[in-house]
Amino acid sequence: MNRGEQARLDASVRGRVHGVGFRYFVLTHATHLGLTGWVSNEQDGSVRCVAEGPRQDLEQLLEMLREGPASAIVEQVSEDWLPYTGTWGSFGLRSSGHRGD
Repeated sequence: MNRGEQARLDASVRGRVHGVGFRYFVLTHATHLGLTGWVSNEQDGSVRCVAEGPRQDLEQLLEMLREGPASAIVEQVSEDWLPYTGTWGSFGLRSSGHRGD
């Protein structure tokens, strides 16, 4: 697979993922991979991550989402692959009350 192929990953993680440092875990790994986008705790108890960058790097992030930090219990990860938009310049944290991209 061409590492340069750009894509967007929209993933939701369910399980024991609030109050366990999950967002900071994602922030650290996404930043290390050079991805852009955001991660947030959602009001339904999930963690949502929307990230853009090379598909290969997004797949690495997806594997990390499936594992989570040691204090988390990941029960389910849903993923949606979308076209790259170039919307963000960095990767950050969002509050659970955010709307849209």
